[in-house]
Amino acid sequence: MKKIGILFGQEDTFPQAFVDRVNRINPPGIFAEFVTIDKVLQGADCGYAVILDRISQDVPFYRAFLKNAAAAGTAVINNPFWWSADDKFFNNALAQKIGVNVPRTVLLPSNALPDNTTDKSFRNLVYPFDWNTIFDYIGFPAYMKPYAGGGWKHVYQLDDKEDFFRKHSETGQLVMMLQEEIDFSQYYRCYCIGGKEVRIMPYNPRNTPNLRYQADFKGSSALMEQITEQVLTLNQYLGYDFNTVEIAVRSEVPYAIDFCNPAPDADLPSVGEENFEWVVETSAHYAIERAIAQKPGKDNLTWGKFVQRTPPRARKEAAPKPKKETVPKPKKATKTTAKKAITSPKKITAKKQSKEK
Repeated sequence: MKKIGILFGQEDTFPQAFVDRVNRINPPGIFAEFVTIDKVLQGADCGYAVILDRISQDVPFYRAFLKNAAAAGTAVINNPFWWSADDKFFNNALAQKIGVNVPRTVLLPSNALPDNTTDKSFRNLVYPFDWNTIFDYIGFPAYMKPYAGGGWKHVYQLDDKEDFFRKHSETGQLVMMLQEEIDFSQYYRCYCIGGKEVRIMPYNPRNTPNLRYQADFKGSSALMEQITEQVLTLNQYLGYDFNTVEIAVRSEVPYAIDFCNPAPDADLPSVGEENFEWVVETSAHYAIERAIAQKPGKDNLTWGKFVQRTPPRARKEAAPKPKKETVPKPKKATKTTAKKAITSPKKITAKKQSKEK
């Protein structure tokens, strides 16, 4: 019997609905439950074929537990190794490389020194930064947000450079990004599950949190197709099994604003009944699919196209085959030559010795 577990924190509605839905589908040899942990032994099988992770971004102990479980063969949704390595600034750079529209973005050093560092730790950093070039590139108004993390925490709207310096001084040790504002006419938050299922939800970040999904944006079918394609492309490259992508539309052009949300909001009071039903049903079927495919003791994680690429030094380049050289056939040996060829070294030595005597 294979077990599907869900690891979660303060959310109430989604975890129970997910477990109930998997068990209602009742796939042969598979059932779901809340993950229980009473010990974590290195390299030991945790007993779950699949774990849906909803909390490890906030609990380092859980992240370490999931890595150990993955090493023993558990299919963890999402891949805990990639999730640990990922950040929003890298995501933007990758999106730009693969042809997805993103706002202009700049990485900023933290305002306060990190722990256990001094001025001497930053001798490679030019001070002051080239602020004029940065501000010309981004423009104002702009947004400032942490380069990693989510939940709309520490997000600042900036009117001008004076406003920037004032608010940046409040960010402490956080590494921030300065980002071009996309003055949108439409905005969408999109679930993506399994790198293949997409649900586009009208969403208005200007509303209070409890009203953000109560938006009436209606894009053309061509725009919806373009958004769907971008959402799939991003998640397939990043390798996320369960994620949301936020899209701002300016002049009918979609821009990916935030797409590093591997534990996205799925709470019934927040997302609404129709969206909740979709995410419960789709995630339950996907977890079952992963449980069926799971091979004990093997690597059962999803790895995105970006990390699947072979590095240049390991790639076997297709080299042209060397031309076959024409080697002349050896001449037939004479009887004398043949005899000499088969004469053993010992016999030759013996003959020489007899002559010397």
